Amino acid sequence: MPKPRAWQKMLSGRRLDLLDPTPVDIEIEDIAHGLSFVARWNGQTVGDFAYSVAEHSLLVERLFIRLAPRASARWSLAALLHDAPEYVIGDMISPVKNAVGPGYDDLDKRLSAAIHIRFGLPATIPAETRKLIKKADKISAWMEATEIAGFTVAEADRFFGKPDPKVIGDLTIELRPPTETRAAYLARHHALMRAIG
Repeated sequence: MPKPRAWQKMLSGRRLDLLDPTPVDIEIEDIAHGLSFVARWNGQTVGDFAYSVAEHSLLVERLFIRLAPRASARWSLAALLHDAPEYVIGDMISPVKNAVGPGYDDLDKRLSAAIHIRFGLPATIPAETRKLIKKADKISAWMEATEIAGFTVAEADRFFGKPDPKVIGDLTIELRPPTETRAAYLARHHALMRAIG
């Protein structure tokens, strides 16, 4: 009996093996395109457009800079790419991840390592930076929950923690067509890569 297919063909023409992903099969255009069409919150958000993982990633990177203003461009890149594996595996809400179990986490780690190496980052991001990215991610989730996902502030505080209003500042959730989000994600990625040199 043949083994089941465990690779996906990308629009770039690359064939990404999910069981053994390699950096040479990863292109930022594939990531930006995929993430721009993957909906956060299983699509259960208000507005004319789904709130995409690409838009979320742009917000997390902005929040990360506010939390760590002296961080190098490479760690801002890590924040932008924090959910990059979801261009292939989709955005599973936490209850589904918990139901799937450790297999999802292993797949996510393999893909993350290949993505990081492809763009000049260490396979595993240092713990302190990971912690700050996670904090930015939770603040973003709080903003999304209260602005577009139907949570009350009290519910969001309970699930994601009450954010510092100074960190959020003037930031708001953007809902725009996937093609615009894709272009913004690519532009930010290119800017960070230039800054890294």
